[in-house]
Amino acid sequence: MTIRRICGVLGLSLAMGLCAPNSQAADSAPATISAPAPAETAGAGAGDSSASAVRLKALERSVNDLKEQVFRTRARLNLLKETVLGGVIGASRCVIKHKNEMGATFRLIKVVYALDGVQIMNKVDDTGRLADMPEFDIYNGAIQPGNHTLSVQLVYQGSGFGVFSYLKGYKFKASASNTFLAADNKATVVTVLGYEKGGLTTNMEDKPAIEFKVNLVAPEGTGASAAKK
Repeated sequence: MTIRRICGVLGLSLAMGLCAPNSQAADSAPATISAPAPAETAGAGAGDSSASAVRLKALERSVNDLKEQVFRTRARLNLLKETVLGGVIGASRCVIKHKNEMGATFRLIKVVYALDGVQIMNKVDDTGRLADMPEFDIYNGAIQPGNHTLSVQLVYQGSGFGVFSYLKGYKFKASASNTFLAADNKATVVTVLGYEKGGLTTNMEDKPAIEFKVNLVAPEGTGASAAKK
């Protein structure tokens, strides 16, 4: 009986020893499968951070561009105030008008005006409303007495039908400048005419032209003396 008991105990111990490694492997298996989960979460967080950084940089560039545009506009206005207006509201006044006397073949789409090198108007309109205005004001305000230079650039879109429909694909430009005298205690009226010069034999690109008319008017509106340039 003693020998049988000893053999039984040895057999039981051996069986428990063989089963123990399998049990440990089974217990460790779930840890191996769940390990990649934290790595995936970390990767997603890094991707979100990168996208946010890109959006912030784009927003910062847009804000800087807007600041630069505001700065340039303010600088032009200050320059206009110092060089043209002298920083004071005096008796001298300047009125600049644009008159459109072009034929139906040309449609005005852009006007650029500069007074003493300072841009006072830059208007673009492809809808046709600009071309439909026979006259409009460019500037109406105080000005320093003395000589001033007005520069004008006009851009026209070709307009035609029938055999002249090809003109719609062309743009025509005209530019000119004029120096005028703003007299003390006078109102200076500068009228700029965009007109079509020449005739049937004139090349299309040579037809757009600019003419300046300068009138000095007394403040009360009487005793005007005209000077055409």
